[in-house]
Amino acid sequence: MESLAQAVTSAVQSADYARLSVIFESQWRSLGQGEQRVLASHFVKSAVASPSFLPDAFRSGPAMSAIAAALGHLPPAVEGAADSALRRRIFDHKVNEEGDYGGAARVLAGLRMEEGEGSTYYVLPAERCDVFVKVAECYLEEDLTVEAEGAVTKAGTIIESTGLGADKTDESMVTIMLRYKSTYARVLDANRKFLQAAMKYHDLSTAYLRTDAIDADDLLNMLGRAVTCAILSPNSAQRQRCVYKDERLSQLDAIPEFQSHSAVLTKMYLNRIVQKRELEQFESSLADHQKAIMSDGLTIVERGVLEHNMVAVSKLYTSIYFAQLAELLGVLDAAKAEKVAAKMISDGLLTGSIDEVEGVLRFHPTETKEESALLRWDETITGFCVQLNKVTDAVRAN
Repeated sequence: MESLAQAVTSAVQSADYARLSVIFESQWRSLGQGEQRVLASHFVKSAVASPSFLPDAFRSGPAMSAIAAALGHLPPAVEGAADSALRRRIFDHKVNEEGDYGGAARVLAGLRMEEGEGSTYYVLPAERCDVFVKVAECYLEEDLTVEAEGAVTKAGTIIESTGLGADKTDESMVTIMLRYKSTYARVLDANRKFLQAAMKYHDLSTAYLRTDAIDADDLLNMLGRAVTCAILSPNSAQRQRCVYKDERLSQLDAIPEFQSHSAVLTKMYLNRIVQKRELEQFESSLADHQKAIMSDGLTIVERGVLEHNMVAVSKLYTSIYFAQLAELLGVLDAAKAEKVAAKMISDGLLTGSIDEVEGVLRFHPTETKEESALLRWDETITGFCVQLNKVTDAVRAN
């Protein structure tokens, strides 16, 4: 054991990466588990304390192999939390020098962080939150959405349990909260929870309007993302209402990435048909995960706009031939239009019936809550008048 420890010390001082690799890949297997942990701890402390070993060792495959083996065999605590310092330095190297965001996230996710102030690994709540947000951000760079969601959820738990973010005057805390909210919205977006993502993006675009925390152009970008997700979300009144009344909506027309967004959203809000040209312009601005092809062979936005247009047509017609409907919807043929209509009727997204013999779709308009309330009011007044007339007739008869 002592001879191996001395060999590790010598190898660190001389930057003998090959020697370290041999020690931690084969020679230390002769040691017991406890001795392996002691040797791993000794290596980590020596590496961090050395003025010349790092960061050059990060560029060596054999050295990184030895470091990975040591980090995986540590005792419950390393003096001075040297393993945490090493993980942070590896993280910085992988992000800034290698662009390996997935590897960086995995290294930082292994950071030991404890809540007890007397612990070697005690970390302030704000710093713990920052670590999990960094991990989530890195996973998102590699489109690892499940892992990103797990990390950002942990950050959210810390915020809720400690009340972080309550102090709006602490600039560092405001920055962490901003990154957390932005990352959470991106995770929802990446996981195709578009309505929730739209609300989070819109909240971000408005929460910092009267502060210098975010540049005005970045706030507009957040609004653009909110509109994107609102259009992609399932057909509902809530998706348009969450952003449609924002006074800055028209400003998106000046941003190439969001040039068609306000026009498409407005048509959806007003139940107007979205033209194929507008759909293509909107779709060209989408990220890859937003262009995913669904089981019916349509992309997310194609299916969403198709369903919207079907509802828009139901506001204009009481019945329509499928051949004409296919032309309005911009689908291949009448059979495709009939299939879409049947699916929407079965899913409760459209009220109507299909006459297969005549090839006609008949719409059955439903009352809105307002219309239903007015109808009940009208029926009440009518009933009262009828009763009043009966009483009047009875008085006259007597």
